[in-house]
Amino acid sequence: MKYNVVVIGGGPAGLGAAVEAKRNGAKSVLIIERDRELGGILNQCIHNGFGLHEFKEELTGPEYAGRFIKMAKEENIDYLLNTMVLNITENKTIEALGEEGLLDIEADSIVLAMGCRERTRGAIDIAGYRPAGVYTAGAAQRLCNMEGYMVGKEVVIFGSGDIGLIMARRMTLEGAKVKAVIERKPHSSGLNRNIVQCLNDYNIPLKLTTTISYIHGKERVSGVTINQVDKNKNPIKGTEEFIKCDTVLLSVGLIPENELSVDAGVKLDRKTSGPIVNNTMETNIDGIFACGNVVHVHDLVDFVTKESKIAGKNAALYSLNNLNTNETVKTTPGEGIGYIVPQNIDTEYNDDINLFMRVKSVCKDKKIVIRDGDKIILEKKRKHMIPSEMESININKELLKQITGNISVSVEEA
Repeated sequence: MKYNVVVIGGGPAGLGAAVEAKRNGAKSVLIIERDRELGGILNQCIHNGFGLHEFKEELTGPEYAGRFIKMAKEENIDYLLNTMVLNITENKTIEALGEEGLLDIEADSIVLAMGCRERTRGAIDIAGYRPAGVYTAGAAQRLCNMEGYMVGKEVVIFGSGDIGLIMARRMTLEGAKVKAVIERKPHSSGLNRNIVQCLNDYNIPLKLTTTISYIHGKERVSGVTINQVDKNKNPIKGTEEFIKCDTVLLSVGLIPENELSVDAGVKLDRKTSGPIVNNTMETNIDGIFACGNVVHVHDLVDFVTKESKIAGKNAALYSLNNLNTNETVKTTPGEGIGYIVPQNIDTEYNDDINLFMRVKSVCKDKKIVIRDGDKIILEKKRKHMIPSEMESININKELLKQITGNISVSVEEA
């Protein structure tokens, strides 16, 4: 089996990259998906709010995925389901195991689009036994929305990530009582609109600077003990409170799925846990590109699609020997900025580029400042910025060509 472009992952990032690769001249494109159907995480996201940027209308997750699946079929893109990629070799041969047995697939270029996975209880080390009734929020969402199982009746949610907030509403609509959403940080980890629509509209309390210190129950969860936390996120003695519940949902962060990337020699950014990429979304390995949540965790699927189109287009150009690679300059996060993607920029790139970033803390009446060395080249005033909402700044191609040194981005007083 030999293809111009092979995309690993059939979620929104993989679908967008595959369609764009085919539309930009790749004669043969293959998607490899480990699940039983294309669409990825979108299949279980039955709420609306997707597609406002990409399609200028509000869609559910399955509707959004369905549009790209239809495009992929119209472009005659091949795909393998129930197939797990085991290894990527130096010469871009992919070893995969699926319904047809062990496969060796040769690729001119590869797009990594494996998405991310949830942090589990083991990663956050909550004291107590290991009773039934503890789920990651995403696992509970799949059981509820796709498999038809109700996971509990009295629920406490630990962590205020978007999936946790959405599941607070979903469980309420299914008849459960959500007692509280517990968050260790002084601010929510999810989008403001989800706090309003999923918590405030249903009178579900959000307890900030609070942690779950103990999960009670041996056979089944019987309750949790919560504590307020100090500035180092350690429980404060004397602030204990018991909440009776039979279910705990964990929404405590996402980790990009990069075991394959590391085995292939791709360098990762310590801050994002995703590949270091340039503005073509190419990694440090020639011909291997990456996009979506495998690079950094996004808050909107529309931004995933935007990124995947860049990766798919350039993977196709690479396979056709039409991708010109020049020396790059680095992007460096300065004061108040957690990370920036892409980490490297080709200033000879003949198109506008977007810098994606997150601030480290809640900011009001600030501005994002981009410098070329000591010279300010761009400023963007923002009334309100929070770490849970990604910021994006466009640098047009005329300004891009004027850059002579490394770029730094910082948050400063407006």
